[in-house]
Amino acid sequence: MEEQTSALPLSNILVIVASGVLFGLGLSVSEMVNPVRVLGFLNVLGPWDPTLIFVMGGALTVAIPGFQYAKLMHKPFLSIQFTLPGKNDLDKKLILGAVLFGVGWGLAGICPGPSLVALNSLDGRILGFVLAMLAGIFIHDRVFPG
Repeated sequence: MEEQTSALPLSNILVIVASGVLFGLGLSVSEMVNPVRVLGFLNVLGPWDPTLIFVMGGALTVAIPGFQYAKLMHKPFLSIQFTLPGKNDLDKKLILGAVLFGVGWGLAGICPGPSLVALNSLDGRILGFVLAMLAGIFIHDRVFPG
């Protein structure tokens, strides 16, 4: 059976690109791409750097009203329906994944989104992190298909 694909409308592509650029700029300006800044924030037992609380506060200031507004909408602006996750329970895979993510973030001071933005720094450690992340995704998909 032949799979049908449809091209995204230009308006969707423009919103995707603008959202990505805005998100990347936000990560850069807030220094979420700087592992030293992130590790300083995560180090609550040492010389703690609380500045990233303002990043979280800014994100929540936008996200909470946005989610409340979305609940009032019948459909998204650029789609025919909302696509929400069908699964909302906690299971072993989710908890293990969250723990691994947290340990990795705490050890490296960087996580997937900021690492992609930080690639422009040409820092070998960031490149190594991204390559290891991609390898992990590849291995996961082979070990746990579907």
